[in-house]
Amino acid sequence: MKQKLYTSIGLMSGTSMDGVDISIIQSDGQYEFNNILNEYFEYDIGLREQLIKLRNLILSKNDLKKNTEELVNLERKITIFHAERINQILLKYRKEIDLIGFHGQTIFHDPQQKISKQLGDGKLLSQLLKKKVVYDFRQKDIENNGQGAPLTPIFHYLLSNIIDEKFKTGFPICFINIGGITNITRIKTNSNNPQNNITAFDVGPGNCLIDDWVRKNSNKRFDENGNISKSGKIDYLITNQIIENFNIENYSKSLDIKDFDNSFARGLTFENGCATITNFTGYLIAKGIENIDANRKIKYLISGGGRKNLALIDCIKNNLNNRNNFILDNIDKYDLNGDYIESQAFGYLAIRSFLNLPISFPNTTGCEIPTVGGKLVKNF
Repeated sequence: MKQKLYTSIGLMSGTSMDGVDISIIQSDGQYEFNNILNEYFEYDIGLREQLIKLRNLILSKNDLKKNTEELVNLERKITIFHAERINQILLKYRKEIDLIGFHGQTIFHDPQQKISKQLGDGKLLSQLLKKKVVYDFRQKDIENNGQGAPLTPIFHYLLSNIIDEKFKTGFPICFINIGGITNITRIKTNSNNPQNNITAFDVGPGNCLIDDWVRKNSNKRFDENGNISKSGKIDYLITNQIIENFNIENYSKSLDIKDFDNSFARGLTFENGCATITNFTGYLIAKGIENIDANRKIKYLISGGGRKNLALIDCIKNNLNNRNNFILDNIDKYDLNGDYIESQAFGYLAIRSFLNLPISFPNTTGCEIPTVGGKLVKNF
C-alpha cells in the first residue's frame, strides 16, 4: 500500500555563513522522494559579519551564557530572514506545505559538553508562516550519547536506492559531502534495513580553512573553481610538518570548524598559502576515503560547494594511495543538484521526525539507539 506523500520545506544554512539553501520536496519519509524546487538566498554583509563575529566569540558553554542577549537578538534576525525568504518562495509554489525542516545556523557544536547550538527560533518561524516546524534536530541524538552529526546519511540512503535503480550503480556506494566540514556516508546494500547498512563519519575540513584564508587575505569569499590554488605552489615542507603534527586517530567524533586552523600557512604568499591549505584539506579527505575500504573499487558521489573546487578534487585524488580503487563522481551527473542535498535532507528529516522515524543511528552518529530527532511545533 502506497504511503502518504508529505510536502516539506528544508532549510540549510551552513558553516560558511553566507546564506540559506531552501528546498521543497515530497516524500513518504521512507522510500519516495521528489524534488520540487531549490533556491539560494544570500545573507547581507552585515548579517554575515555579525554571525561570523559571534561564532568566533563562542568557544565554550560559558561563552554562550555571556553572549545571551546578542544570541537572542541574532536568532530573531536569522528566523525573520528565513521566514521572509520562504514567503518569497511560496508566491511561486502555492500548494499546501505540511512541514518545515529548520536546521538553523550552527554557532557552537561540542557533543562532549552535550551542546549543539543552532540559531533559529522554531516557535517564531511557525508563528510567522502559520506552518508546522521541526527544528533542533541534533539535541536528542547528543542526549543519546551521539555526536549530533552527521544527520544527512539517512537521506543519502534513500538517494542511493533511487540512483541505483536509475543508473545501475550497484553497492556499496558512498557519498562525500564537502561543506565547511567533510563527511562521508557508506551504503552497504539496498536492504530495507537502514540501521545495518549505513556507516557515516566526519573526516576533516572541507571548505572552512580555504574560505577563511581567502576572506582574510583578499576581497573574495571563496576560491572559485580552485583558481587561486591553481595559481599557487604547494609548500610540501609545511604540508609534511602539519601532517606529522595533526592526526585523526579515529573517525568516531563529529568535527567543527573550530577544530582546525590555517595558521601553518602564515608567511606564505596568498596563492601559495591557498594551494598548501587546499592540499592539506585534500590529504585529510583522502585518508577518510581510504578508511572506508581501500581494497575494493567503490563509487563516491561528491556533493556540497567543495565539489566545484577543481584544485581540491585534484588534491584528493593525488593523495589517495590506491586511486584506481576510488571512482570520484560529481553527484550532479546523477540527476541531482549537489548544492541542495543538505536542504533537501532537512525537508526529509522533518517528515521522518513527524512520523516518529529515526533520523540517526549508532553507525552514523554513535548514538546508543536509533534516535528520532527534532522538535515539532505548531505555534498558530
